[in-house]
Amino acid sequence: MNEQEVENEIIRKNLNAPRVTPQLLDDTIKKDHYHTFMGTALTVCVLELQNGFTVTGESACASPENFNKELGRKIAYDNAREKIWALEGYLLRQRLFDNTKSNAKSYESERNK
Repeated sequence: MNEQEVENEIIRKNLNAPRVTPQLLDDTIKKDHYHTFMGTALTVCVLELQNGFTVTGESACASPENFNKELGRKIAYDNAREKIWALEGYLLRQRLFDNTKSNAKSYESERNK
């Protein structure tokens, strides 16, 4: 199942709780940078995120004859972007946790008045 199919399934099932979406991922990316190492079929993509953090993705082919610059960049980009899911998932979970703690403290404070 590809990313769009998963997104459609989530929407169809009306799963509305806070979550990381493909659009959110794309919105975190500020700029992409690429480097192909001379004499190799290795391409590295560095995604610079809005907050200045960076993630990397790589692509390489075993047979140098199969090297294609555009395809290498696409694969490296996709591999870098995939890493953002975990980072954004962690960040969302931390925010939800912090909100829960904050709400519990507010409730406790109100009870003690």
